[in-house]
Amino acid sequence: MDYTTLRCDVADGVATIALDQPDSRNALSDELLDDLLAAFAAARDDDAVRCVVLTSTHDRVFSAGGNLGGFAAELPLAHKHAAIDRFPRLFTLIGQLGKPTICAANGHVLAGALGLALACDLIVAKEGVTFGTPEINVGVFPFMIMALIYRNVGRKKTNELLLLGERIDAHEAERIGIVNTVVPADEYDAAVADWAGRLARKSPLLMKLGKDAMFRQQDMAFAEALDFLRAQLALAFATDDIQEGVRAFFERREPQWTGR
Repeated sequence: MDYTTLRCDVADGVATIALDQPDSRNALSDELLDDLLAAFAAARDDDAVRCVVLTSTHDRVFSAGGNLGGFAAELPLAHKHAAIDRFPRLFTLIGQLGKPTICAANGHVLAGALGLALACDLIVAKEGVTFGTPEINVGVFPFMIMALIYRNVGRKKTNELLLLGERIDAHEAERIGIVNTVVPADEYDAAVADWAGRLARKSPLLMKLGKDAMFRQQDMAFAEALDFLRAQLALAFATDDIQEGVRAFFERREPQWTGR
């Protein structure tokens, strides 16, 4: 598909979706969000895709967050309410994708973009980038991404991010649980490619079962989660891929996944 706000390609099992609106610093406009919804749905439905990398073509900014112009536009409230439905739909789509996702944070990740990054399974940050929720500084509040931040970061630190609206650097983001790893600029592209390639080589069937379980169990009560996960393990036992994986381990060879 052709997109007006993104660049997309698929190679070696990895779909790369790059935000490509440099003039707006990849502000999350309705058009960009619609393209993201379409691109992630296409990646979900493409059997050739086993991992998705979300990144940016901007040289300094991943995304500056929500489109403030849209917030201030004089439109009926019902229209604005309908428009912001794109955020929960996108976050849910990424969570239910059935394929692992990496946010390659190669530039500053601000406001609503922090929610977009946290919706991904893993975040690889380039050294020197910053993260933050500065909405309160312009009389807004990060309502739509609050649920994602609280599910990844401790309560008091999340409160600090939301209420003070200050940026933190990549190493602090790693320390508090936003980022998985911080990589120097000259090693960054190789590090992202290494993780994406390793994810793409896993069993696509077991990855989907595991990813679906990760999303479903996150808000279950403990006993309910255990029952659900026990059923998922029993389902995994019935697959050919789990048998192949065990045989390959004992035979000291790479597994040949069939996705059955």
